Amino acid sequence: MPKRTLRSLVLERRAALDAECHARRSRAVQQRLLATRHFARAGCVGLYRPIRNEVATDLLCRQAWADGKRVVYPRVRGERLEFLAVGPDTGWIEGTFGVREPAGDERVELVAVDLLVVPGVVFDRDGHRLGYGRGYYDRALAGHGCRPLRVGLAFDLQVVDHVPREEHDVRLHVLVTETGVKEFAGFDL
Repeated sequence: MPKRTLRSLVLERRAALDAECHARRSRAVQQRLLATRHFARAGCVGLYRPIRNEVATDLLCRQAWADGKRVVYPRVRGERLEFLAVGPDTGWIEGTFGVREPAGDERVELVAVDLLVVPGVVFDRDGHRLGYGRGYYDRALAGHGCRPLRVGLAFDLQVVDHVPREEHDVRLHVLVTETGVKEFAGFDL
């Protein structure tokens, strides 16, 4: 199935989740990630602000702060992402594509992030993903090897057998859904 068709189909499925179902499933996904050794070991966690019914990340953020972890969020600058440290008092502004971005200026290099939660629309059983088609995360992660640990959060309805991929696409290390945690072969985790 072509990327555009697959993306549209899954976006429709995700949009159909009512608020209560979305909140319940988001909580289950986040709790699964919180229970992993990956989250426990991470001193710096990168998150995203959800849009278009993506899995929420608020519970992850609150727990990271409670655990004394550093938390970073992305900000779009031209064709690139930069990551900024945030705290409970950080201000937010509407950024590119209507995504809320940190208003601060404390940049954190990606190599300093231990665990990065990578958003996506469609995920497959081998650790590949389709985002919205702009390639921001693939460009940001290119050349970074196994650091940071790349974690996808998804509802089961977003997982398919195979996502069309290109040479520049960066693979996930871990995928977390409301029913399980999948670590992908080929990585030393």
